[in-house]
Amino acid sequence: MVKDMLVVSASDPIEKLHLIFSLYRLGISYHFENEIEDYLNHLFISLPNQLIDDKDYDLQTISIVFQVFRFHGYKMLSDVFSKFQDGDGKFKKELIDDVKGIISLYEATHFRMTGEVILDEALTFTTKKLEEIIENQSSDVPPHVRKRIANALFRPYHHSMQRIEARQFISFYKKDESKNDVLLKFAKYDFNRVQLLHQQELSILSSWYKESNMKSKLPYARHRIVEALFYVVGVYFEPRYARARNILCKLTTLIGFLDDTYEAYGLFEELQHLTDAIQRFEIVPMDELPADLKPMFETLLNVHDEVEDQVREEGRSYSVCYTKDEVKKYSTAEQLEARWRHEKYVPTFDEYLENGMYSGCSRMAFAQIMDEDGRGFSTGWTCYMKQHNVSRNETIEAFREKIAGAWKCINEEYCMKPTTVPRAILRAALNYQRMLDFAYRDNDEYTKPELSFKSIIPKVILHPISL
Repeated sequence: MVKDMLVVSASDPIEKLHLIFSLYRLGISYHFENEIEDYLNHLFISLPNQLIDDKDYDLQTISIVFQVFRFHGYKMLSDVFSKFQDGDGKFKKELIDDVKGIISLYEATHFRMTGEVILDEALTFTTKKLEEIIENQSSDVPPHVRKRIANALFRPYHHSMQRIEARQFISFYKKDESKNDVLLKFAKYDFNRVQLLHQQELSILSSWYKESNMKSKLPYARHRIVEALFYVVGVYFEPRYARARNILCKLTTLIGFLDDTYEAYGLFEELQHLTDAIQRFEIVPMDELPADLKPMFETLLNVHDEVEDQVREEGRSYSVCYTKDEVKKYSTAEQLEARWRHEKYVPTFDEYLENGMYSGCSRMAFAQIMDEDGRGFSTGWTCYMKQHNVSRNETIEAFREKIAGAWKCINEEYCMKPTTVPRAILRAALNYQRMLDFAYRDNDEYTKPELSFKSIIPKVILHPISL
């Protein structure tokens, strides 16, 4: 029935775009990817300008159309919002009463690219107005709309984990006067169906983890198999990626072990032996590795052997060598950080960031502002403060500007057509960045899942939506 809504001709294409927007926000658009792509491609090529210009659509409608096209890689021009500005280039004051329009414009601004001044101004304008709504407790804005505003201000949906956003939007959508009951019912059932699949995957991974004796082999490490699957669900949740989730979850867990080994457990002199062994990536004589690091290296080899067996069934065992190459780069970068700690050297921010492209420091620098001194290493912000001779507050503001600039680059280079890489791969990369933002922007949720993961993970993986 939902597919019929997509394929049946509509007299007004805007209605179809509203439908596509709802499908995406409800987390069910993956069922209709080909139909959506065919329709948007036809519509964007045949009606790029008159689609909006021919009629006096309101702010919410234009913002939704803009989001739909931008998300699917079509570079709809941002000047479609100029009609809502006055002669001085400011957004018109009468817009403040259009709450739904303000929310939609705010979400649309997060698809901005470098040089789109009108969207920069729109972000400032909408953020201020939405914050005023939240602060004004006496306003007549309904509680569910107020909650939606608070969620958007905390993290816009374009930057957030899609399963969390789907669940939240379902709760908002069911209270929307214009809701489609067929879509709502389908979204609830589909969310619960996919969640059940993820539960089964967690059971399989937990058994693998237990049978591999990970806790006894690596007692010093963080054991986060549930959190690892949660991460991976954030990268790709769709049922067709079940095998990929299983593999990526194992590799994510493995990287966590290596991180703990290099940063919190191994001695500097011993770690060099581990790094050398990883560069060869083969069984080494037992006397070449310190006894307390042998379990880590054996686990590394075993997990990659298991992954190679899994992908061999698809004739893709060759792909494991690329993963091994990245692990080699990762260990080299971690070894350099170990040297910095050992020598008590505070690198420049440029050095920190360059090395962090492989060790994860770039994640720490741009996805969080936190202190890791407990592990004996200077953080990204301390490196930045030293290099640029600025305060911590100035550093935080500089980081925020860098993050905003990075998102603009992501929107332009990852999201806009044409691309040289299949969009499915780009979408996974985008989702990975979303998960980094989600997990590390405010705290290190992997290390301290009790901060917010503890309440969020059950909503995604364990607790179904009431039908």
